This record gives sequence, structure tokens and C-alpha cells, in this order.
Amino acid sequence: MAKLLSNPCCYSSSSTTFSCFHNESLCSSRNLAAVPISSHFSKWAPNNFTRIQLRSSNFELRSSNGYPLNAVSLQDEGSVDNPLAEEANFSDSAEGDSTLSITVVGASGDLAKKKIFPALFALYYEGWLPENFVIFGYSRTNMSDEELRNMISRTLTCRIDQRENCDDKMTQFLKRCFYHSGQYNSEEHFLELDCKLKEKEGGGLSNRLFYLSVPPNIFVDVARCVSTGASSTTGWTRVIVEKPFGRDSESSRELTRCLKQYLSEDQIFRIDHYLGKELVENLSVLRFSNLVFEPLWSRDYIRNVQFIFSEDFGTEGRGGYFDNYGIIRDIMQNHLLQILALFAMETPVSLDAEDIRNEKVKVLRSMKPLLLEDVVVGQYKGHSKGGKTYLGYTDDPTVPNNSVTPTFAAAALFINNARWDGVPFLMKAGKALHTRRAEIRVQFRHVPGNLYKHTFGTDLDLATNELVLRVQPDEAIYLKVNNKVPGLGMRLDRSDLNLLYKARYTREIPDAYERLLLDAIEGERRLFIRSDELDAAWALFTPLLRELEDRKIAPELYPYGSRGPVGAHYLAAKHNVRWGDLTGED
Repeated sequence: MAKLLSNPCCYSSSSTTFSCFHNESLCSSRNLAAVPISSHFSKWAPNNFTRIQLRSSNFELRSSNGYPLNAVSLQDEGSVDNPLAEEANFSDSAEGDSTLSITVVGASGDLAKKKIFPALFALYYEGWLPENFVIFGYSRTNMSDEELRNMISRTLTCRIDQRENCDDKMTQFLKRCFYHSGQYNSEEHFLELDCKLKEKEGGGLSNRLFYLSVPPNIFVDVARCVSTGASSTTGWTRVIVEKPFGRDSESSRELTRCLKQYLSEDQIFRIDHYLGKELVENLSVLRFSNLVFEPLWSRDYIRNVQFIFSEDFGTEGRGGYFDNYGIIRDIMQNHLLQILALFAMETPVSLDAEDIRNEKVKVLRSMKPLLLEDVVVGQYKGHSKGGKTYLGYTDDPTVPNNSVTPTFAAAALFINNARWDGVPFLMKAGKALHTRRAEIRVQFRHVPGNLYKHTFGTDLDLATNELVLRVQPDEAIYLKVNNKVPGLGMRLDRSDLNLLYKARYTREIPDAYERLLLDAIEGERRLFIRSDELDAAWALFTPLLRELEDRKIAPELYPYGSRGPVGAHYLAAKHNVRWGDLTGED
């Protein structure tokens, strides 16, 4: 955070105004505009390049709030010897058409290569991007347009149900991808980027989206340079910011304050990719559009709720980054807490972004800050299994030998309102565990005076109804119900009413980044985090994090590939809860 606080942007009053200044002379001085735009584009736009009209109503695109979008797909009906030598011509589009320019800042990083560019291609592949768009990669790495395209092409994949024109689509998409190398804190380099963007935009209405796939200490520098050197003068400018959003309440507020010197709140899209997961999206649909669930969604019928995240691998050489944050900051304070807020919120007035985010903030403000007594932290140690040796967390050469950073955490949280008073909301997140999963488990109360309790013996938990939303892998929704086993006797069994997505739906489920990028393009903010929401989230975890770090509390060790530290079981038992993922039934 020292870099952030020392950044002059945070102290210069003259720089607090959002500036749309663009140095037009810079373009001509570098001969970027010496050739007329129409002449420039004629080199790389085939005359037979055509646009497909809007798809039929059966394939009408809708953003995450249900509103239709105007989107078309692009297809080149001709053929060329070198397909990447010819690129799209936006200046030939109808007068008044707008151009969408997407710049991925940090284009050479893993997130950009593995997630952002593939998500953009997936949107293009199914015709979800506007007709006129251009994509720029920006990073400090020296790279040509062709080298960027080669790098991107290695990670692009097509939908499994539409592979017949995959190669053509990739070729057309890569024509739209360009690269500019520059420093993240250089306004001059961003002015050069602005010149290239204008050249590709063809002089019409331009909307610009910047994805900041860079470390958080660079956020403010990039925001300043985008604001003063590369923002659109004719349309909107939006900036997507990746987590982590600070390390605690103080650093998060300082980051927000510095960003808002150059961007308005409406321009900042704080992304949490878990909110774009299909099952998280379906959570509110399941609750608010099914009468069978909504009346049960309260302390009267729900005994506890569990939010579980586990990975079956360790830091794998990324320990240097992870050691600065730990599992609580990396997973619990954002991913799991955001899902909890969506789960527990009251019915919003509408599906409007602000109405939904208002209800989420109310939930977070109704929660008690976490106490150390309601938290268990752990760290995985080395373990040998099946003839293979797995290194412990501190065996990672990028991690200090004496690190006490938790790789596992379990916590019990409570919401102080009429709907949820007394209901424990349990979170559990860890690395190097026995399985990979992310799920929400809702355990209902026991049936009062259950006539069949004698068939379950003394363990009434065996008769508990449970609703499970498996976020990943193998997305599914299933309800555990009690059922009579066929036969002459009276023997009961707990069975699943199961909606397995891959069995019910043939279409491939979109990646979370696809949905969130589309929403940012459309200005839909429902799945992005507002600043007051961020403040409320950090207020819950900051006191705990400070106590853990100030007292240097040693985490409980657990073997790589195990079910986690024993303390997590005691924590659940303290609140009369049994972890649903450890019963062996799933």
C-alpha cells in the first residue's frame, strides 16, 4: 500500500478533475495520422466483408438483468491468402454507428491470456459483441500486433455445439486485435494508445472499456493515465478493476478515494468473477420465482447455511502473491461474502442494479464483525500419498519459511435481523484439500414430532432436508428428501431430487468472465461491487485480520490432500452444525 499512498495523484488537487484532454498533435508528430483513415483501412478491409443481420428472436441476446441487447455476429464470406493481413474497416459503417474499443491493460499476464481474451472471443463467437469493435492489448512487454495474436490464439476455444465455423471466427476475431506497448504510469504512452484507438474507431462515436488486469498498486496510475490521456471524448469510458480491493478497511477506502479523483463511481466496475457464475446467477431466480422456496427462506425453517470453497492444489509457485493476502482476503472477504449477501438479502424492489445492491449492503451492515473465537485458520503441510510427495505451503520457495499466512479458514457469521436472527452462516475455504468444489448448502430444521424418527435412530441429522447449489464443478441443484425404500418393510432413505445442468441443458455454460464483460459493456452494474458495499464487507473482516496478524497466531497444520484442520469440525459442532460436504453422501 506504500506505493499507493506515495502516489502524487492522491495529493494533487489540480488532478482531481476528470479530464478528457487529448493531445491531437501527438498523433501527427508520430505520423500515426499522416495517412487518411479511409486509405489506411482500405489496406486491411476486404470489399466483400459483410455483416450478418440480427439473429432470430430465438437467439436474442439479453444482459444479466433480462433486457435485450442489440448485437450481431460478424462473418467474412470471402477468402484471402493471408487472413490476418486483412482487418475490419469501421470507417465504412453507417454514419452514426458507434465503435466499442476494449483495452486489456496487462495483456501479457496470465489472467488476460487464460480468461479475458478467451471470454471476449466467446462473446464474439456467439454474436454478442456490437458490430463495430476493436480490442487492444497494453502492457510493458515489447510485442507486435502479430505476436499478440499468436499469443491469444493459443488460448481461444469455440463452443462445443458450434465448432463448424470455429477457424473462420478465430480469424475474424484476431483481425480486431492490436497491441501497444507502454508504461502503466506514462500519460504519454496512453496518449499514443489514444491515437491508435482513434485511428481504428474511424472518427465516429466511440465507447471505451479498459480492463485493469494488473496488480492493485498500479490501479491508480492506470486510472490517471486513462482519464487524462485515453478516455473517449464522444461516448462513455468504463474501467474494470480486479480484486483485491485493498488489504483492509483503511487501504480499501484510500484506493477508492484515489480512483475517484479520476473516475466517477459509475465508471468503476469492481469485478468479482464468482458473481458471474451460473449457479450464483440462478440463486435469486431459484428463491424469488419459486413459491416452494421463498416462504422457507428464514430462521423459521433454515437451521444453518454453509458456503464452501475448496481447491485440491496448493499455491504451486504463486506463494509470493498469496502470502501477502491469505485465504481470508483471497476468497472469504469477497467471493463467499458476496454470495452470502445475495442469499440472505430481502426481496429487492426491482432487478435494477441499485435496488439489488442496496439490499446486499443492508445484509452486510446487519452482520456482526467476526470474532477470533468464531474462526479457525489452518495451513497445509507436506504429505506423501500413493507414492507421490506433495510439498507443504512453506516448502514453496516463494514463501517465507516462518510464514503464518492461513491457506485454510472456517468462520461462523451471524446476521442480526428479523429474518436470520440466530442462524449460523458458516464459511469454509481452503487450498490443498481432498477435492475441488464450490457450493452453497442450506440445511433445514428437523421436522417437529417426526413420526418416522425411530427409523433414523438417534442421529436426526440423517433426516434433515438439505438444498445444495453446486457452483463448480458439474453445476447442479439438488434437494435431499426422505423417501421410503421400495419393499414390504418400512425403511427410509435420504434421496436426491437432482437437477444436473450437463444432463438437462445441452449448451455449454458460459464462463463467468463472459457474463461480466458483457454486463460492463452494457453498463449493467448488478453483478459489480459498489464502494459502500466494499466498505461494509471490509468492516466485517478487518478487526479479525488485524488480530491474527498482530498476535501472529499460528495456523493449525493439516496434510496436503486432507479434509482440512480438525478445528473446523469443532467450530461447526460449537454451533450444532455438521459440515454437509463431509458426510460421504455426495
